[in-house]
Amino acid sequence: MKIHEFQAKSILAKYGVPVPIGEVVETAADAAQVATRLGGGVSVVKAQIHAGGRGKGGGVKVVKSADEARQMAEQILGMTLVTHQTGPRGQRVGRVLVEQGLKIKRELYLGIVLDRSTEKPVLMVSQEGGVEIEKVAEETPDRIFREYINPAVGLAGYQTRKLAFALGLEGPQIAQASKFMAAVWDAFRATDASLVEINPLIVTEDGALLALDAKMTFDDNALYRHAEIKAMRDFAEEDPLEIEASKYSLNYIKLDGTIGCMVNGAGLAMATMDIIKLAGGEPANFLDVGGGANAEQIKNAFRILMSDKAVKAVLINIFGGILRCDVLAEGVIAAVRDLGVPVPIVIRMEGTNVEQGKQMLRDSGLNFTTADTMSEAAERVVALGR
Repeated sequence: MKIHEFQAKSILAKYGVPVPIGEVVETAADAAQVATRLGGGVSVVKAQIHAGGRGKGGGVKVVKSADEARQMAEQILGMTLVTHQTGPRGQRVGRVLVEQGLKIKRELYLGIVLDRSTEKPVLMVSQEGGVEIEKVAEETPDRIFREYINPAVGLAGYQTRKLAFALGLEGPQIAQASKFMAAVWDAFRATDASLVEINPLIVTEDGALLALDAKMTFDDNALYRHAEIKAMRDFAEEDPLEIEASKYSLNYIKLDGTIGCMVNGAGLAMATMDIIKLAGGEPANFLDVGGGANAEQIKNAFRILMSDKAVKAVLINIFGGILRCDVLAEGVIAAVRDLGVPVPIVIRMEGTNVEQGKQMLRDSGLNFTTADTMSEAAERVVALGR
């Protein structure tokens, strides 16, 4: 689950991470009032959406007065902000964060993410702050410094000092940076976060370190432990079909193609999307019904799938282990009858009760196309979807 910048900063501040003073508002008049409370001088108006690159898209403006803060907020609120992370459709801005202006001497990078290859969190820093870390990693990977954190031991003092030196900090800033990193780690661990990213981490002209921007994402499977974080979910930032799928414990991600995919298991979903592309098609979605889906979930999954008007054909690719093939067939038949699905459906299934499932499809009287292999299924669905 993702949250907004202002929400991430409120969580980080709770654990002792220094952040700029600011308030989030939804109207231009309120933005002017916040700027006045901040002293009426230089402040920053920042669009709040779940995407990076806001500054390049015109969603971050430095202002010099409360009146200018009102004007910029009026311009940003309600705009469709397009960045490299939103895609061409962009995201509508419903609120802005108005923060104090700061005199910045240096911009650095700091992030903690779970490294699945080592099964450890990794703390990363770089002197190349304020730019896309992906670009730094690609072009100058030697400028990113890493320390892997043993979950049983935690972040050690020697690790934070080592990274502080790598950032080129000196004197009192070493201890300040160590304290900063330890606080970020405390927030990451305590909230079951999967990512904390501070970009930029700034050094002000008077030598203070602050999180000028912050991003946090959380492990969905741990949200039951954090009701206060779960309440921060902003449904306006998510695709309506993805929200609907989450109600039925389905994993759905909207894509840009025309071939609808229904599978059980994330690995099979990735392989299915790959083989559709190899056959010359483009997947319209990632839809994983999970290993233990029942007929009702299959029906709901199909309803969500068909809500995407871009879908011209559907490929159902199921390996019947926990989810038996006859249960899949029952759900698909019920969904097609109830919804009156107008597009071709290709089904490839293998595993438990596969012959029984195939017989149910044949006896249904509905126009299903079956295939025995993934490549055959992909070729047929792409041909039918043209």
